[in-house]
Amino acid sequence: MSDGEQEDDSQKTEDPTQKKLDEAKKRGQVALSREINNWVMLLAGTILVVTMSPWMMTDLTIMMRSFIEQSHNMPQLPGGVRELLGGIFFNVLLILALPFLLLMFAAFIGPFIQIGPLFSPEALAPKIDKISPIKGFGRLFSMRSLMEFVKGILKMGLVGGVGFMLLYPFFANIDHMVGMSQADFLSELYILVIRLLVGVVMVMLVVAVIDVTFQRQQHQKKMRMSKREVKDEYRQAEGDPQIRAKLRQLRSERARNRMIQSVPSADVVITNPTHFAIALKYNPEEMDAPLCVAKGQDNIALRIREVAKENNVVIYEDKPLARALYDVVEIDQTIPAAQYKAVAEVISFVFKQKGRM
Repeated sequence: MSDGEQEDDSQKTEDPTQKKLDEAKKRGQVALSREINNWVMLLAGTILVVTMSPWMMTDLTIMMRSFIEQSHNMPQLPGGVRELLGGIFFNVLLILALPFLLLMFAAFIGPFIQIGPLFSPEALAPKIDKISPIKGFGRLFSMRSLMEFVKGILKMGLVGGVGFMLLYPFFANIDHMVGMSQADFLSELYILVIRLLVGVVMVMLVVAVIDVTFQRQQHQKKMRMSKREVKDEYRQAEGDPQIRAKLRQLRSERARNRMIQSVPSADVVITNPTHFAIALKYNPEEMDAPLCVAKGQDNIALRIREVAKENNVVIYEDKPLARALYDVVEIDQTIPAAQYKAVAEVISFVFKQKGRM
């Protein structure tokens, strides 16, 4: 595919990577269901009606009753009406303050339980397409808008049907309310409202679960990537394979150079004699067993032997021992116990040559 060629949706067959999902979240592109928000608000309203509406109505009744029972004591001086209305407004605010705070909390918790904490300045930045009439008409008559409209109609029909089924048994005996006292009428009306709200909350919960599942599937589908995008992202995250190979080569060369620099400190280099070379160092006063300071095969083994000759390090030929040590010991590690006896003979021979006990 050329660089100028655009990829269509049919080529986006791969699930989005976590990196793309995180970047989309930073831009404010998340799977957010409005039905969850609506359900949380409706649930909060139902809880308020069940728990707080009785004392709220009692407080409002007491306040309004004072206007009737003590109307002769209302201030008549200039500015008295303004003072009276100000007091009423303040009292109403006190009564409604806690319900208002709870509804504000519900409005916040709805999106929070879906996507967690999110602050996206990029989503708040002004964009031309947001104020463009053409783009606005496109969004207004898009397939998504049509689906939202159909969903709204179905939701209204479902809620209306459930409400009708909950209230229908009451309509058959509505005539018993004719001679009912005001207190009894309000009490029965309160029970009917609670029944209706609880039923609607249950129905909206089902709608919200279906909608949030649908929104997440649509978001996942929208975030799909083509195989090329996945490869490009992998290259950006891990680096170009050729560059990684070059870095590995450089690290290997540096490690080999450091290893070669350790050969002059060795006491003996055991060879087989051309394919393998293992440089050992042993200080009886400081070490429990000989230490491997360098090892190599073929060209590296040749370089180890050359450096050993230049620095008068003893080169000892033992084919089985050289091959065995190359397989079982690593650089900067002591030899395994299984090789103690064979290596001890070599070290003893070397120390005798150097006049060391």
